[in-house]
Amino acid sequence: MEDFSKKYNMSDEELFSRVGSDQFASEKITAPRYSYWKSVFRVFFRNKINIVVLVILAVLVIFSFTYPAIIGYDDQVNPYLYVNERGGQHLTPTAAFEHYGFAVKWLFGSSKTGASTFDSIWNGARISISLAVICAAINMTIGILLGAIWGFSRRVDMIMNEVYNILGNIPATLFTAVMVMVFSPSFWTLVLAMTVFGWLGMAYYIRTRVIIIRDHEYNLASRCLGTSIFKIALKNILPFMTSVIVLEIAAAIPGYISSEVFLSYIGLGMSEVSLGRLIYEAQNAMVTPGWGWEFWTPVAVASVITVVLYVTGQNLGDASDPRTHME
Repeated sequence: MEDFSKKYNMSDEELFSRVGSDQFASEKITAPRYSYWKSVFRVFFRNKINIVVLVILAVLVIFSFTYPAIIGYDDQVNPYLYVNERGGQHLTPTAAFEHYGFAVKWLFGSSKTGASTFDSIWNGARISISLAVICAAINMTIGILLGAIWGFSRRVDMIMNEVYNILGNIPATLFTAVMVMVFSPSFWTLVLAMTVFGWLGMAYYIRTRVIIIRDHEYNLASRCLGTSIFKIALKNILPFMTSVIVLEIAAAIPGYISSEVFLSYIGLGMSEVSLGRLIYEAQNAMVTPGWGWEFWTPVAVASVITVVLYVTGQNLGDASDPRTHME
């Protein structure tokens, strides 16, 4: 016999109690307790692969932020710390161990200046992840809130459609190139270039989703009662799009890392030692025998970070869909 008390997390008294002649008590229906976010994490962690991926992501992120702080990495000093070391340039891991002795910092060999590729990669990962998270936070916040109002208000819709038609056709790479040339090629310049119009695509996507549900009866009732458009969008509409928003954020963060790597690879990146900057500076080593470690190690680390972020986000987005909470 099935144990309903464990299944619904309710006592036997709550599930099975005598109902008297009271007609209202006889019509009362007992339903299992439901917590949205508790169900999300229950579905997410039910898949063991998600646990493995999440552990990998946590290790990568923690290591990226703690290791450079522990060793005291300095963008101005570390890349040139061994520049005068005779025979210390373009070393493979084995050659670096023979030259300097065994140390963690030589696991990926040395660069053209003799710097530790291992140290540079994790500092670059810290910068690239920080850039992606900041850009995603700004663009997602503006895009979600503005998109909700855009889709709900027909007056705002008329104005924003014209704005989207004009700004949405500006090539992102061209705009970033102009920003880099006008301002200094720094971390915050790239953040500015990626967020000036970066929210527009997300806002338009949310707008189309809002239009589908804005005329539901409860929204019409709220408008009749005088509730503001902003409050309706925030309370009545956005909670129904949680899974969609999570999926978009999941794609955005690794997307910004990939964009930073690409922009740096074509010479439009930041001056800081990011993953993209390391790949850009080591591109000549890719075709030189024995120097490939300088190029492929940052490529591999960037790929692993983006893939793990994407997989984690996609699976969390799937778990955010209430339809997956049904047993």
